[in-house]
Amino acid sequence: MLPLTEKDIRSSFVNASQRERKELILPPQLDELDWDRRDFLGWRDPKVPALGYVVAHVDDTPVGVILRQSGDRPGARAQCSWCEDVTLPNEVVLFSARRSGAAGRNGDTVATLACAHFECSRNVRVLPPSAYLGFDREAARSHRIDVLRERVRSFVTDIARDATDR
Repeated sequence: MLPLTEKDIRSSFVNASQRERKELILPPQLDELDWDRRDFLGWRDPKVPALGYVVAHVDDTPVGVILRQSGDRPGARAQCSWCEDVTLPNEVVLFSARRSGAAGRNGDTVATLACAHFECSRNVRVLPPSAYLGFDREAARSHRIDVLRERVRSFVTDIARDATDR
């Protein structure tokens, strides 16, 4: 992922008001993040635990979305829709995001199951077990990284679809 500045992050949000952009709390240690090992930037709001923020590059432009965690817990152990890790060391929750533009103002939302603290970039970099003799574990890991990037990019693009009045 390309490094982001505070200005890049605040201006990237497509489903947020000016006030929300101004007041959002940035991720801790932003200057110390290892951008080469991130496929998107995701973090939770320490003051409002139900809120999450995700910023991904779409055509080299950062696109951010505000997510709200559902109060309901999945009945069974859920699988993250982004990293699809079946050996998750973390919790998966349901997040919804208001669409941008008129659709969002009319209450239209999009939802996804994702790692509660957005650990997906770390999860896909774990070397998978060998599935069979001759299995290329490095290629499988690389594929998982590419798939994660595309799923997150697709999700934020779907939300930003109506971002004509940003």
